[in-house]
Amino acid sequence: MSQAEAPTAPENTGPRPRNPLWTLGILRSEITTTLRRHRTYALLAVLAAVPVLIGIAVRIETGGGGSGGGPGGGGGPAFLTQVTNNGLFLVFAALAATLPVFLPMAVGVVAGDAIAGEASAGTLRYLLVAPAGRTRLLLAKYASVLTFCLVATFVVAASALAVGALLFPVGEVTTISGTRISFGEGLVRAGLTAAAVAASLVGFAALGLFVSTLTNSGIGAMAATVGLLITVQILDSIPQLSGIHPYLFPHYWMSFADVLREPVHWEELSRNFQLQGLYAAVFGSAAWARFTSKDITA
Repeated sequence: MSQAEAPTAPENTGPRPRNPLWTLGILRSEITTTLRRHRTYALLAVLAAVPVLIGIAVRIETGGGGSGGGPGGGGGPAFLTQVTNNGLFLVFAALAATLPVFLPMAVGVVAGDAIAGEASAGTLRYLLVAPAGRTRLLLAKYASVLTFCLVATFVVAASALAVGALLFPVGEVTTISGTRISFGEGLVRAGLTAAAVAASLVGFAALGLFVSTLTNSGIGAMAATVGLLITVQILDSIPQLSGIHPYLFPHYWMSFADVLREPVHWEELSRNFQLQGLYAAVFGSAAWARFTSKDITA
């Protein structure tokens, strides 16, 4: 048999195996891009300013005195009344102030823009040219939003801790239950509280990502996500709709206060985490179904 007639090896027309390092590269790129945007810096700056304003307001109101209320005073967790006694409580007060509005709105902006913003800018099609696949790209986008949730929450906590230590005395912490724990354990509880707050935004982040797959307008997706947030919070505040309240994603958000009990009460926290996981599964699946079947034209 001549050389020209020698059989040639069949071409491999099957899908190329994807290098795991490529997936890590996409994830790192998406997280870096999200955190380095000027919009992200502005959102984090606003969130960091909230504890500063709260601390200054409390300092001016009390004149720096230590006449805060006890752990049982007032409605709900008495974080704000305890700030003058212990600056560490500014962490809990700041998280309680930012969680209902500021933190979820910031997350809504980032999540709503994740897919729709790329489509609006005309870069989504080019992202899919790379052998990443739509599923991996969507997961990377969601991971970048969750990273922002964590970073934003800890920015609030870190700013509050610095301002609280600067303006007020720090020391042993009186829990909501009335017991006292060391300052070191109080710091651990503050870190756990911040982590619980970040976890409380997991379901809303998935909802925002789903909305982002429905449109090619980044601004429209952000507005719709924030609008849904406001609507659901209004529904959660109407007593006549109490039957649906346990199924609304913000219903258990304030359960993070149970971290500051002795011992920690896990019942409400567990319900919150389960609800967030359910929202993440439902709307994450919906986002995947929409994105993988969507006709990408931009």
